[in-house]
Amino acid sequence: MRFDYGYDEEQRLGKPYDLKLLRRVLPYAATHRVKLALSVALVVVITLLELSVPYITKEIIDRHIVPRGQIAVDTGVGQSADGRWLSVDLEDPAVAEVVDREKTLFQIRGDRAVIRLTDMARLDRSSLSRLRHADLSGLLRIVALFLGVVVAIFIFTFAQNMIMEIAGHRIMHDLRVGLYRHIQDMPLRFFNRNPIARLVTRVTSDVQNMHDMFTSFISMVFKDMFLLAGIAIVLLAMDWPLALMTFAVLPLVAATAFGFSRKVRDVFRDLRIKVAQINTRFSETIAGIKVIQTFRREQENFDTFAQLNHDNYLAGMRQINIFAVFMPIIEILGVTAIAIVVYFGGAHVLDQSVSIGVLAAFIAYMKMFFRPIRDLAEKYNLLQNAMASAERIFLLMDTRADGVSEQRAFHTPGTLEQIRFASVSLAYNAGEPVLKDIDLTIEAGETIAIVGATGSGKTSLVNLLVRFYEPTTGSVSFNGIDSRQIRPEVLRKRIAMVMQDPFLFTGTLKANIFFAANGLSLQQQENILDASRCRDLINRFPDGLDTRISEGGDSLSSGERQLISVARAFSADPDMIILDEATSYVDSQTEVYLQDAIANLMRGRTCVVVAHRLTTARTADRIVVLNNGVMVETGNHESLMAGQGFYYRLYHLQGNDQ
Repeated sequence: MRFDYGYDEEQRLGKPYDLKLLRRVLPYAATHRVKLALSVALVVVITLLELSVPYITKEIIDRHIVPRGQIAVDTGVGQSADGRWLSVDLEDPAVAEVVDREKTLFQIRGDRAVIRLTDMARLDRSSLSRLRHADLSGLLRIVALFLGVVVAIFIFTFAQNMIMEIAGHRIMHDLRVGLYRHIQDMPLRFFNRNPIARLVTRVTSDVQNMHDMFTSFISMVFKDMFLLAGIAIVLLAMDWPLALMTFAVLPLVAATAFGFSRKVRDVFRDLRIKVAQINTRFSETIAGIKVIQTFRREQENFDTFAQLNHDNYLAGMRQINIFAVFMPIIEILGVTAIAIVVYFGGAHVLDQSVSIGVLAAFIAYMKMFFRPIRDLAEKYNLLQNAMASAERIFLLMDTRADGVSEQRAFHTPGTLEQIRFASVSLAYNAGEPVLKDIDLTIEAGETIAIVGATGSGKTSLVNLLVRFYEPTTGSVSFNGIDSRQIRPEVLRKRIAMVMQDPFLFTGTLKANIFFAANGLSLQQQENILDASRCRDLINRFPDGLDTRISEGGDSLSSGERQLISVARAFSADPDMIILDEATSYVDSQTEVYLQDAIANLMRGRTCVVVAHRLTTARTADRIVVLNNGVMVETGNHESLMAGQGFYYRLYHLQGNDQ
């Protein structure tokens, strides 16, 4: 069997940005479409409110700060030296009083009076306040409106962020659960080709990247696009010739953004590959730390990791360099656009074709205009990250179990009565069969021993029994039903395995022993502990069944782990037991307990024993002898020894007496 733990998956992928990937995400977002729609609606409201801020500033300047006559000189009076006047309403008693007191400074035109701006300096402060109290009142009202808009922006932004975060978390919750379930259902062939670090990255950081896209990118893109469109419309409405002049820099902005996107895409892909390599290398180091330290390869292993880390650093620096060039260019273009506004807009103010308020609003809008462009550039990096993660997530989701169709559950067998291998061959890699034309029938209650040299295919035969793999050719049937027409979980419910090196999970002894059992009474649990000879083991611990163990059961001896494994098989109450030389790694005293426990476990059940030591196979009802994937002999111990064939020679090679 070969393991493919390389980085081909990272290398094979195409460009990370693909609209097809976004369509793949839509089913997960569809269940939360109300929240997403509400979030987008709030983004539109927030954008409109933000667009109103510079316009309100314009109104403050034009209506209440700068005297109206400064802009509109068509008040019916002749042009003075500077042509700037303030027009006031004589129907206002306070204004009329000031005009009456300072008649020499005013010219009367019907129900209005005008005064030169230069002459206003001759009025005392009290008179000026009375003269412009209407502007002060209007200024107070519009400032209150301004503050109301700011408060509304805060409230709506808070609501939009909360709604988007809730929707994003729920979408990613569904995606992570679906991905976890999919990985858990995959056959062993899949895990042979995918290192743990890669799968952990998919379920954790890649899903988190997708969450960032939903909570940050989508809402910001909507906001930025609406803001850009809104600013363009407002500028054209206020003064379209000046707006068109400022838009002259936009082709340069578009060309810069396009060049940036092409460069950052390639660099980002390289960066993702390096991160995947670092994760895989680190995972292999932790898993193989005993081997590394035993053979004193710490320095060599460190040098390899340091090189990967340095390559990742160089890729990151290339990404930073691209941003370091792009962002200043956008800033320069933004300042250029403002300079155009100041020059041409200032000229229009001087010839009185544009108000000061319009000029101030133009400058504010141009600053706002380039902010979304910078944001979109930064969010593009987030999009690349999310698209690369989505690509890997859905590539994993599209990986299907070999030989399993979408409608794979056709039959549910009853109690296992017969298992048949019909011309079964198995190849983990194309053209390299490990089992060849196996024909074997196992009857209910029979004990079958599978023997052979290392690499003969013993474990592969067991893997077919529990459907860890599907046969390349031929079929495996249970009670006459092809295994591919039985759900794996239904089949495995009737089978229990006791392996050479059993795996225990972090948690209590009770959780590990009754791992596959639900609803057992206290008496049933006690019976299982007695039958599996685990009673003495449990009593040695102060906390009994509630004793906590670490991952893998490293705090227990090999024999103790095997006893727990036998008890776990008991708790499943299976029809068939598979034993993979369960007493190989234990001392003589523990072996006695184990053999007694295994004898209890095998009683009344079909049993398949993978025997590395042929003395274990002697008591089996039938012995199946494998050599290079071929079933060369079958029979009981006495008949095989009498035949003096392959089993006979193998028996004596192990140093056994005749």
